[in-house]
Amino acid sequence: MGKIRIYADNACDLDHNILEEYGIKLFYITVTVNGQIYRDRLDLSPGEFYKMLEKPEVVPTTAQINPAEFQAEFEKVINESDDEIIYIAFSSGLSGTYQSACLARDAVDAQRITVIDSLSASVGYGLTVLRAAKAVKAGKNKAEVIAGIEDNIKRIQHIFIVGSFEMLKRGGRVNAASAAIGNLLNIKLILHFVDGQIVPLEKIHGQKKARKRMLEIMEERGFHLKNQMIGINHSNDPEGAREIQALIKEKFGCEQFVISEIGAAIGSHVGAGTYSVFFLTA
Repeated sequence: MGKIRIYADNACDLDHNILEEYGIKLFYITVTVNGQIYRDRLDLSPGEFYKMLEKPEVVPTTAQINPAEFQAEFEKVINESDDEIIYIAFSSGLSGTYQSACLARDAVDAQRITVIDSLSASVGYGLTVLRAAKAVKAGKNKAEVIAGIEDNIKRIQHIFIVGSFEMLKRGGRVNAASAAIGNLLNIKLILHFVDGQIVPLEKIHGQKKARKRMLEIMEERGFHLKNQMIGINHSNDPEGAREIQALIKEKFGCEQFVISEIGAAIGSHVGAGTYSVFFLTA
């Protein structure tokens, strides 16, 4: 009997040191900017990406991972070892990557390859992947690892503030008039996830009030927050992420954090100045 290999994709926004420590392997969603195709976090760092976004004419696009890419990697593992694969996918509500992986699984070996829809994005997704990798490292069997993944998927909360309406406008998610009014009035959108899709939650005037409300929502929804691993991410503002961390530590006594910068796969849709917190509900 071989070992269990945990796979994810770069939409989990986990930093390289975490991936390395826990042996998590990534597939790469691609981002196209000005006709050039990049593999987010491999060919293009978050910092380089947000520099590109400073030009208003830049409209990045993302592409799901195709079945052939999954199949090539799955066949390599299955043919060269006795190992089993668990691939945790970026939310099917936001990408077709999960369906691509399912096609590859069925073409290679549906017994030894498990594909799970995270219904999550960014570090919310990353925390589920990290829990799975920790379970494997602790010697848990496949059923136990999958049970932990499914528990996280049911309980993980995503609360995030979109920094500017500009990227929502560029991506066609709001019209130009709504974007102009939103920016003019300094309105911040607070969003969350429902069944793997991004859904608006509230509109708040100003960044300070939006962060305060974010913590209130954590208090309303969180379960034993002090004992949890809390996820925080940011797009092009590490200082802002540290400020949010300090507020969470002060309010809830949390000590365990995963903090990272939003990569291009997610940043293509939310832009710079976005902040997210991730935690478990009861």
